[in-house]
Amino acid sequence: MTALARSLRVLSLTAIAVSLSACISLFPKSEPSQLYRFDGATPAEAGSAPAPTAQFGVVRGSGSFVQSAAGDRMLTVTGDQVAYIAESRWVSPASTLFNEAMTRAFDANGGAARLMSRGETGRADYFMRVDVTRFEAVYDRGVKSAPEIAVTLRVALVRNDRTLAGSTLIEAKVRAGDNRVSSIVAAFDQAVSQSLAELIAWTNQTGATPA
Repeated sequence: MTALARSLRVLSLTAIAVSLSACISLFPKSEPSQLYRFDGATPAEAGSAPAPTAQFGVVRGSGSFVQSAAGDRMLTVTGDQVAYIAESRWVSPASTLFNEAMTRAFDANGGAARLMSRGETGRADYFMRVDVTRFEAVYDRGVKSAPEIAVTLRVALVRNDRTLAGSTLIEAKVRAGDNRVSSIVAAFDQAVSQSLAELIAWTNQTGATPA
């Protein structure tokens, strides 16, 4: 084998080694995060009662979602320490999942309140602000015990003449069945469902009350 051929072979083997090394660095061995979601489905209306004849439209205005829990990580609180559950994430940001759940809950409800899109603002009877101020798993009985899920909403309903129809604080707390992620997610789902059911009931009552 000539010197030139040996040099070309060494260069070829070096290129292959570099290529394999690049592949390994691009695909490190790591466990993928498990993805979860919550639907917050509210209980169906009992019986087959007809829809109320007097309905009113509600447009949801700008609201907020507690920043530490608004993303796709699951927030936990233990005393004065906060952390996120490892290798477990929401399939979308929690704020997005909550907004979607709220829209579905209003659509499925047979009460007087109808949640309208922002494009229908001119026909709205009320504007509603919903601030999610708490959305977390609280380890109040130790880190090895099942946590309690806490969801808190601050709600204000304003008439289209900009007078306040009412405001309220909604708190839902659900104890997880155990300290597994699947049980914690199920408890989040129940807490969202409870908070949305209370929100819709309050909106139906408050909006139907004469000024």
